Amino acid sequence: MSINDFTSLEFKSRIITAEFILPSGEITEKDIEIRTSPVTGRTSRIAFSRINENEPGTGRLPGPPPDRDNISKCPFCMPQLNSQTPRIHSNITRSGRLIQGDSVLFPNLFPYGSYSAVSLFDRHHYVEIGNASVDSYFNSLINCRNYLKKILNHDPDAIYLAITQNHLPSAGGSLLHPHLQINADRIPSNHHRTLYKTADMYYRNTGHDLFSDYLAHEKEDGRRYIGRTGSWEWVVSFAPEGFFEIWGILPQKTSFKQASDTDWQTLASGIINIQKFYRHLNRNSYNLGLLITEDESSRIELRIVMLARSNYAPWVRSDYTGFEVMLGDMTTFIPPEQTAEMAREFF
Repeated sequence: MSINDFTSLEFKSRIITAEFILPSGEITEKDIEIRTSPVTGRTSRIAFSRINENEPGTGRLPGPPPDRDNISKCPFCMPQLNSQTPRIHSNITRSGRLIQGDSVLFPNLFPYGSYSAVSLFDRHHYVEIGNASVDSYFNSLINCRNYLKKILNHDPDAIYLAITQNHLPSAGGSLLHPHLQINADRIPSNHHRTLYKTADMYYRNTGHDLFSDYLAHEKEDGRRYIGRTGSWEWVVSFAPEGFFEIWGILPQKTSFKQASDTDWQTLASGIINIQKFYRHLNRNSYNLGLLITEDESSRIELRIVMLARSNYAPWVRSDYTGFEVMLGDMTTFIPPEQTAEMAREFF
C-alpha cells in the first residue's frame, strides 16, 4: 500500500522458507516471518529457528558494572555536578538549571541538536534495571516537560522534540549515572518526518487518528495487547525493530502539553513495569524514546517506545548485525505475541 491510498491499517505478514541440507545429510526447511509495520511500512523479520538459542550472558542477570561505585569521576554526581556541568542560557531561563524533586536538568555538554539537555533522576550513580522509583522517573519527566515548554516559548519553530534514554553502555550510554536526554530542533529527524507524514495522510483519508486506530485493532485482536497504566495503553510492536519492543500509547493527546501530571505519573509507572519485565528476562540494558511534533496540525498521538538491548556484560554479542545496519530490516527471534504473553504479568 502506498501512502497515497493509506485508508486503513494493514497488519501484513508473510512466511518465507530457507531450504538446505544439514551436516547429517537430511534436507530441512526453516521458516522466517516478514512483517510490515502498519505505521511506517518498514519490514522486520522473525527468525524462528533461533527462538530457543541460549545467548551467552542472559542465563542470569549480569552483575553490576565495574565502575558502579566510582562516583568521584562522574560529572553527574555531587560535588562535581555544580562544577562540571553546563548551565542553560539566561535567554531561556534565569535559573541555569531546572529542579524537580531530586531531578536536575541542564544542557548536554555534547549536544545533538540546537536544544539538547540532560535530566537526571536523582543522586544515585547506578540503579539496576527495574529498581528505580516511580517518583524518580516522574520528576525527571516533569523536568523534561518544563524544559520543552521553555524552549518553545523561546523558539516556537523548534517543534521536533524527543525524550530518550540509553541505559548502560551497550545501549549507547556514555555515562553510567541514569539520565534522560532531551532534544528540540527546527529540523525533523527521519522518524519525526515519517510519523508526521503517515499520521497526517491517515487522518486526511479516514478522519481518524493513526495510533488510536492502531490501538483499537490491537485491543480487539488481543494477542499483542499488554495492559494499561492510567490512560497509557501498552502493546508489543507488531513488526518490532528491536528485541522485546513495547509501545505505550496515550490516545487522543497529540501535544505533550495536553498530558496531565497524572499522565506523566502513570507513564513513569509503565516504564518501571517494562524495566521489571526486561529484568525478568535477565536483560540489563534498554533504549526508550518519546518523539513529539509540537504543531497544531500534527496528528501524531503521544507514543513511547522501549526495547531491550544486548546486555552490558563481558563477551555478549551486539543485538545489531550487518543485516540490521546494512539492510535496514531488524531481525528478532521471538514472536511479538509471545512477548506480550510474558509481559502481561508485570501490569
